[in-house]
Amino acid sequence: MTCDHLVCANCNGRVSEGRCPVCRANRARLQEQHGPFAALSPAMLLALLAGLLAVALIARQALA
Repeated sequence: MTCDHLVCANCNGRVSEGRCPVCRANRARLQEQHGPFAALSPAMLLALLAGLLAVALIARQALA
């Protein structure tokens, strides 16, 4: 999840702008996410999955 479109309940500003301490804390928490796919957007993950599926289908065709 990204903080680009999240709205802070404390100051009614975007979390990505970091207007208040609550925004800054939540923005830092979201940016601390670890893992190989944490930095990828959902669209990028979907494109990666589609690419892997295409490679698998091509490999299957070549072996048949």
